[in-house]
Amino acid sequence: MTVRGRRPDVADRKPRVTLTVLTYNGRELLDMTLSSVVDQRDGDREVAVLVVDNGSDDGTVAHVRERWPQVTVLELAENIGVAAALNRGIDAVATPFVGLLNNDVELAPGWLEPLLATLGSHPGAASATGKLMRYHDRTRIDAAGDVLLRSAAAINRGADELDHGQYDVAEAVFGACAGAALYRRSAFDEVGRFDETYFAYHEDIDWAMRAQLGGFEARYEPAALGYHMGGATTRRRGDFYGHLQRRNHLLLIAKTFPAQMLVRHGWRIAVTQALWLAASARDRMLGKHLRSWREAASMLPATLRRRRVVQRTRRISLGRLEELMMTGLPAGASRSHRLLFELAPHTARRRSSRRRT
Repeated sequence: MTVRGRRPDVADRKPRVTLTVLTYNGRELLDMTLSSVVDQRDGDREVAVLVVDNGSDDGTVAHVRERWPQVTVLELAENIGVAAALNRGIDAVATPFVGLLNNDVELAPGWLEPLLATLGSHPGAASATGKLMRYHDRTRIDAAGDVLLRSAAAINRGADELDHGQYDVAEAVFGACAGAALYRRSAFDEVGRFDETYFAYHEDIDWAMRAQLGGFEARYEPAALGYHMGGATTRRRGDFYGHLQRRNHLLLIAKTFPAQMLVRHGWRIAVTQALWLAASARDRMLGKHLRSWREAASMLPATLRRRRVVQRTRRISLGRLEELMMTGLPAGASRSHRLLFELAPHTARRRSSRRRT
């Protein structure tokens, strides 16, 4: 039996890709996002779309089921955190590839095709990411891949730079931002799921580090364009998520950095932490910052147990790992500026922006 109006080979073909949109109280964003996601489907290959609702109370589930009947909804009873919700979505997917998307991302037409081609031509790659631009200023870059510097500063490569083609080369990067990326589903079985103890923030950087340690590659493909609002959901709880950023940064270092890197670059890590602490004091967040450190310390025994498992998986050389970490440093800059960027990337970026304007 065939479906009227469709070729039998297409109608019977199982999806190769599931595009998964994670949302929490983002009903007003979803029509924009889902419109661009559903448009990634074509007649030659069916693409499944899944919305993971992380305990919203704004009518998101009813709205999606009424407005987007072709989309599957995974409804979670409560907000279990970004990392856990992403894992529930991954567990619900049976396709060879899974796209992970924020609810405040608009995909350009044809976003999916170059990422699929990239993973197809790089069998050792676990993930692929495209060029994300700022939604409200499409001349500026939001992220051209994720970077974890040797100082343990986690940044979006190219963030806030004017786009003049400096990231128009397809290449290996440290990691893919889970806000808009395509993953090989089997890689989650080898690397593991996102670390749910993080709740939110740095769970994708943690996964990228574990994937790199395990010998997997991450690819950047500039032809895959998207537009990111940035913090459209999380800014409503800024203090809470600021606390998670500071806490999870310490957990990331304790869990994933090889011992040789801690010895070699411990001074960079210490300086970065001191500068961040000073910035928190300036912004009247010193108490919150110190509470984040105390909470990280209380989680240290469990983190060190996970560290032993992670470090046993390392297949990559330290030289190659450091090379990937340095791809986030500004090319052509002076040695002093590159060091400043590595120790305090956001401050260095603001200074560079002022010089450009």
